[in-house]
Amino acid sequence: MSTVNDPHDRVLSAAVEAGIPYVDITRWTTRVARAATLAGQKSPSAPVYLSSGWMGGVTNIVAAALAEELGGASTIDVSIRYDVNDIAGLDSVDFIDRLGQDFEVMQQGNPITVSPLTDTRWVDFPGSRTKVGRIDTPEQFTFPMTLGAETASTRIGFSSNASTTALLAAKKVGLFRWGRGDRFTPLRRGLLYSPGKGGSAQVRIDVTGPSGTTSATIVDRQGQAHLTAVGGALAVRRALADDARPGVTFPESLPNPRRTVSELESFGVAVLRP
Repeated sequence: MSTVNDPHDRVLSAAVEAGIPYVDITRWTTRVARAATLAGQKSPSAPVYLSSGWMGGVTNIVAAALAEELGGASTIDVSIRYDVNDIAGLDSVDFIDRLGQDFEVMQQGNPITVSPLTDTRWVDFPGSRTKVGRIDTPEQFTFPMTLGAETASTRIGFSSNASTTALLAAKKVGLFRWGRGDRFTPLRRGLLYSPGKGGSAQVRIDVTGPSGTTSATIVDRQGQAHLTAVGGALAVRRALADDARPGVTFPESLPNPRRTVSELESFGVAVLRP
């Protein structure tokens, strides 16, 4: 399993060429697309499991389970509540370096280009109401292909209203565009990186399909690092399963996603329904 950035795809290439099952939980959207293309060209003889959706692909699995309940998914909205008190390494805010780059999503079946931290809305989480804005994540790229979603969006907000306000203000003055270089890295990351003694990872998923609308909220009291580890463990288990097929796959393509969701509690992860 690759848990570090592999910008030159050396680990991926070596694994595919040697016929070794490969799991990756660290890629951003463009690198997921590149990895899928590269692996596909090499015709892998073992599973290549690209599990880089938010928190190691746990979000993808829950979304797939909700879509299965509804007989499909036309719209999938993912809302992340990032706890600024969480115990976290510096890479946990690596996404902040991408907030100056527009990205493409599917909306009503058509590709559109959006800017990070725009299209804000308020979302209810257990015990709180959080303002969230758009962020570039891999599941927005994969959901239309794997689940047939016509609209896929992911937004992020913060447990601290002050952090949300500061980030939106920084976006408004263009910090993430003119301050992209290494010189401004401490300033950019300092907006969020202040790890505390522990926090709760929470992700809400709303799905609309042929049978209506439903939602679920993932809650991991041990924080985002633990939730990512759970996603990684599930991905490794799937890649090594006796019935795992060779080729590129994503977490939401896992068979029996509702059964996998029911197993999350054994890892200390709750999936709350309204």
